[in-house]
Amino acid sequence: MENRYSYQQLFAFTQSAFLAIGCSAEHALLATEVLLSADLRGIDSHGIARLVGYVRLWEAGRIKANPDIRIVHETPSTAVVDGGGGLGLVVAPFAMRVAIEKARLAGTGWVSVRNTNHFGIAGYHAMMALQEDMIGMAMTNASALVAPTFSVERMLGTNPIAVAIPANKEPAFVADFATTTAANGKLELLQRKNAEAPLGWVQDEDGNPSTDANILKKKGALLPLGSDRDHGSHKGYALGSIVDIFSAVLSGASYGPWAPPFPAYVPMPENMPGEGLGHFFGAMRVDAFRPADEFKAQMDHWIGRFRAAKPSAGHDRVLIPGDPEREAAEQRLQEGIPLFESVEEELKALAAKLGVKPLDKQ
Repeated sequence: MENRYSYQQLFAFTQSAFLAIGCSAEHALLATEVLLSADLRGIDSHGIARLVGYVRLWEAGRIKANPDIRIVHETPSTAVVDGGGGLGLVVAPFAMRVAIEKARLAGTGWVSVRNTNHFGIAGYHAMMALQEDMIGMAMTNASALVAPTFSVERMLGTNPIAVAIPANKEPAFVADFATTTAANGKLELLQRKNAEAPLGWVQDEDGNPSTDANILKKKGALLPLGSDRDHGSHKGYALGSIVDIFSAVLSGASYGPWAPPFPAYVPMPENMPGEGLGHFFGAMRVDAFRPADEFKAQMDHWIGRFRAAKPSAGHDRVLIPGDPEREAAEQRLQEGIPLFESVEEELKALAAKLGVKPLDKQ
C-alpha cells in the first residue's frame, strides 16, 4: 500500500532532516532539491527512501555535514575536486558548476571528484548544463555489487551515466541509466513489495541466474547491462569499468571492490587505494562546435523524427530519453509522490530520532 505526499511536504521534511544533522542552510536546501528530484522524476529508488541511509552514514562518521569542498588541481579545461567527505548531493553540484565555468571559458570542462559519497540521480547534475546551452555529462562509481562477465566476485558498482542535451521547442534529451541490467534501488523496491526479480537482473553466489530480490544479502551479485555474455553483458561490464576509471582512478577515489558501501552497517573495505567515492562531470558549450540555435533546431528535427518512428506491436509511441521522467514530474507535482508504508515507517522513526516534525499524509 502507498500513500501520497506533496512535493512541498517531502521538501520541508527532508530539509529539516539535513539541518538537524548539522548541514548549513545552503547545503540543506541544495541536498533536498537534488535528493527529491529523483522522487519527482519517478526514480523512487534514489529519492527520499535513501534519506535514512544518509543519516546513518553521518552517524557512522562517514559523511561530514560541513565539508571542505575544494579544487585540488586544475588546468583551463579540467579540475580535480576533493569533496571533503561531504554529501555527494552537495559535492556533485559544486563540481558540475566548476565544469560549466571551465566550459564557459575553454569550450569544454571536465571535472573528476574524490572523497565524496552517493550523489542522488546522475541526471540532475547533467541537466544543470542545459540552462547554459551546454551538453552535460555526469557519472559516478558506487559500492561493489556487480559481478563482471564470467565472474562470481562483486567488483563494480551500478555506475550510472547521464547525458543531457538541449533542444529548442522540444524538451531536452536526457539519458540517465545504470550500467547494470537494473539498479540496486530497483531490487530494494522489489524487496519492499515482497516480489521476485526478473531473470537477468541478478545471479547467486555460484553465478547461477536467480529471481531472489534478496540475493545480494546471500553473497549474490547484480549483473552488468545485458545480463549474460550472449546478450552483451561484456558491454555493460565495459561501460561500468569506464565509469569506475573516469570517476575514481582519475580522481584518486577508491575504485572497483574498494569503493565504500552505502549501507553504514557494511564494513569499509580493507586497504582502500583512494578517498571515498568518485564522480566525473563534463560540460560542452554547444557554440564551441556550431551556433547553438542551429544545433537546437536540428535537435528538434532529430527528436521529431524519432517520435514519428513507427511503433512496434503493443506500443502506441516511441519515447525519447527523458520523456518518462519529465511526464512523471508533471504528474507527481499535481497528484503527489507515493511512498511505501515501509519508507513511511523509516521516516517516522527518523523524525523521532532527529527531533523534527514528522510527515503528515496529503
